[in-house]
Amino acid sequence: MAAAQLPTVPVPVELPALGPGTYFNEIQWQVLFSIIDAVIPSIVIDSAAEKNENHHLQISQSQCNESYEYIQQVTSHPPAFEEFVEYLGARPLENQLFLCQVRRMLDNLPPQLKRQLGGLLSLLATRLGSLAATGYITPIHEQPVRIREAILRSWQGSWFKIWPVLAKSIMTLTRICWAQTDHYFHRLNGYIDYPRHYQPGPAFAFGFMQFGEGSEPEAVDTDVVIVGSGCGGAVCAKILAEAGHRVVVVDKGYYFSPSQLPMRPDAGHEYLYEAKGRMQSTDSSMSILAGSCWGGGGTVNWSVSLQPQGYVRQEWADQGLEFFTTAEFQHCLDRVCEVMGVSDAHIKHNHGGRAILEGARKLDAKPCPQNTGGAEHYCGHCVLGCGSAEKKGPTVSWLPAAAKAGAQFIEGFNVSEVLFDHTDGNKQATGVFGKWTSRDEHGQVHTPEAGRIQKSVYLKAKKVIVACGTLQSPLLLMRSGFENPHIGRHLYMHPVGMVNAAFDDVINGWEGGIITSVCTSFENLDGKGHGVKIETSAMVPHLALFNHPWHGALQWKLNMLRYRQMNTFISVARDRDTGRVYPSPDDSQPVIAYTPSDFDRAHILAGQVAIAKLCYIQGATEIWPFVADVPSFVRRQRRTSSAGTTGAADEKSDGDNVDNIDQGINDPDFAAWLRVLQGANNRPPLTSFSSAHQMGTCRMSAREADGVVDPRGRVWGAGNLYVADASIFPSASGVNPMITTMAIADWIAQNVSMDLKRAK
Repeated sequence: MAAAQLPTVPVPVELPALGPGTYFNEIQWQVLFSIIDAVIPSIVIDSAAEKNENHHLQISQSQCNESYEYIQQVTSHPPAFEEFVEYLGARPLENQLFLCQVRRMLDNLPPQLKRQLGGLLSLLATRLGSLAATGYITPIHEQPVRIREAILRSWQGSWFKIWPVLAKSIMTLTRICWAQTDHYFHRLNGYIDYPRHYQPGPAFAFGFMQFGEGSEPEAVDTDVVIVGSGCGGAVCAKILAEAGHRVVVVDKGYYFSPSQLPMRPDAGHEYLYEAKGRMQSTDSSMSILAGSCWGGGGTVNWSVSLQPQGYVRQEWADQGLEFFTTAEFQHCLDRVCEVMGVSDAHIKHNHGGRAILEGARKLDAKPCPQNTGGAEHYCGHCVLGCGSAEKKGPTVSWLPAAAKAGAQFIEGFNVSEVLFDHTDGNKQATGVFGKWTSRDEHGQVHTPEAGRIQKSVYLKAKKVIVACGTLQSPLLLMRSGFENPHIGRHLYMHPVGMVNAAFDDVINGWEGGIITSVCTSFENLDGKGHGVKIETSAMVPHLALFNHPWHGALQWKLNMLRYRQMNTFISVARDRDTGRVYPSPDDSQPVIAYTPSDFDRAHILAGQVAIAKLCYIQGATEIWPFVADVPSFVRRQRRTSSAGTTGAADEKSDGDNVDNIDQGINDPDFAAWLRVLQGANNRPPLTSFSSAHQMGTCRMSAREADGVVDPRGRVWGAGNLYVADASIFPSASGVNPMITTMAIADWIAQNVSMDLKRAK
């Protein structure tokens, strides 16, 4: 009989070599690893005499037995006792994959954060610093694990802001790296890093422009240069190329074919995200994901294709931007949806999608249209790239169409500035200047840039369209000499609060579409269009678990054995209050100053309360809101009586039948817990938030004094220069911004084309 064919898996993408790690000295590394070791340590039975308490957290035999009995009760497929003990005893610091990922994440921290962290680690290594920070004169790295664990718990509730921030940062680092690399966790939960029955979709030969070696700059001439290949830039490229104009699209990122997607989490963060997926706000209140690769955010987003609500369009029109309430804007929305085959007719919902639709059936819940061309697209890994190519994002639909119409492309091109002609006192964009870095001789991008061809390139153009995203577009304008005070301001983030919930059955939440349904009942809580949407989230482990509540090492490791029965739900706010982005003085990379306001956090908390109710209705056995000082809710265990009926553990007498009815969310235990959640203080730094949507830093305005671009996307104060991405939103869209971004880009590109034709 023929051997069974092995399943197809994505082609691994190699990672760059680790740096020397010299930003910390030996003592600083020891202190850091001692804290990491306390977050997720080796947990062993104290009768194991050979185990040193400095390297292992010791529990009694009875604690171990009780923990295993608990896992047998709450998981549908508990591991064998020997596997359970082996899982508890595994020490991440003895896992080379874990250590490498920790190093990689630290290597990519901004220099300022490395300096700050190094200073705190040095302080903790001293007796006086240790006394002030921990209450112990013995430095933390010389303490046994149980003391270090207790110190971490005390830091979480400290009145001194620096210690909760330090604890949260190191816990987040540890949880991410552990979730990505621990093979016991993956094996016992049945998790793999790619969809089952994986088959890669077709790649597209973009024919990227290449330049030879030599010190002389290269010059390229075109009609339109587009900086950025994401949702805005790709739409502009297709429309302008098909209108007969010469188009060159450039991006600092590189193209990865479907056969390389989805990437492993470590590679995905390295190559697909801004700041390698490790971006935080200045006060650490926000963890931020922004796509940065060929195709931009459209390569890593989650297929959701929602159009902006009528009240948002009216809000923008009331600011003098009447276009947003016209039929033409609706035509733009419809056109971009048609190109990508947006539909909700072929969705196969997974557990999370069904939970929202069924749990919110008395509320406003609906399927989310998907940009998947009518395919079912049962894939939960698109956050690391879409291997099937069913998601019709920029690299699958818009950019190939632009190529077929004659557009040209340059990957690995980092634009330094927009170039201008100041003849006759008028500032007219004439192109861009930047540095191109080739792939290596084997077509790879993990090797040092110094060993690849690097070339300065001038791109001369009649029109320049900036579409490098909300975090980078304002920085490019700043580097190009613009001093408009609105550039970089008015940053909206759609801040997100999360809730994890465990259920009785195996869910495998990482399988199936990521967001296929939405509850909109709470999207207008203030009567002015501000509130939250309730959606599911990607269940790739590190994204679902990076901020899962930690109250101790044993509790956290036990929770993680329930991962295959968990789902993550998110409360996504349309924020009223804003922040800003500006360049770092160290490396000119984006620095984000944003803290969710009291107003917006109140809405997020209301959404988390609604999620908790929804999860309870759907039978959740435990609910973890990501809100400081709020314990998880544990549904009381039910048992079967000798008569075969099911009742609460503290059953009433037979005469009290009324107390045995299913009370739903009126369950006294749940109602009491909800009051705790409703009254919680979700203020940072103790509570953290996330963002995958950024908008507004080059906002559109009817008057030059009020924004950065005019109603046709032209930058105020310059000719031939446009911005066409989510940075030009007048305020937060309130929906996943892809479709809104594309529709506005459609409008801007049409106007650019008309201007070019008039000039001819």
